[in-house]
Amino acid sequence: MIDAARRQRRCADRPFERGGLPVVLASHDLDRSTRKANLVKSRTSGTAWRHANIGRLLNNAVRRFEGRVLELMSEKGHDETRIAHVSLTRNLDVEGTRLTELARRASMSKQAMGELVDQCAELGLVDRIADPTDRRARIVMFTPAGRKWLDAFRDAVDIAEQEMRAELGKTTMDAILKGLAVYGAKFDTLDNTN
Repeated sequence: MIDAARRQRRCADRPFERGGLPVVLASHDLDRSTRKANLVKSRTSGTAWRHANIGRLLNNAVRRFEGRVLELMSEKGHDETRIAHVSLTRNLDVEGTRLTELARRASMSKQAMGELVDQCAELGLVDRIADPTDRRARIVMFTPAGRKWLDAFRDAVDIAEQEMRAELGKTTMDAILKGLAVYGAKFDTLDNTN
């Protein structure tokens, strides 16, 4: 009988409506409800982390930097250049690279990289040639026009980096370069000769 009375009292103290009117919470349920509401609120309404986390900030910086590089490329007569083309060319060794390796370096499927190579080949930037070590494989190489494009791309990157350095200052820029070089060293897909 005592257990039934406790259950009835606990049920009466739970938050729900009875007859269309809200039921008042017992103090222990109120504390638990407040803690739970604060936890839910901190998880859902505190969205500043989505805009201020390091990944987002790095992504924004990369997008701004690459956008500026594309503007500079366009000013130099390479308005056909797209970010996707940069993804191919930044992973392409000067002496040529197999398609499968390009796809791996760019974290793309072989099919997607093949389409990108086709686009760049249509623009005259790259060509596919037979691999001398494996006749079944093809190597993607810069064409002479692609090498000129690569020189223009290097110049655009240099200018964009100089502008970034001017805006952020030498000390900040040096710290960014040093920190990112250390942090991303394991993921660098090209050695210094390429």
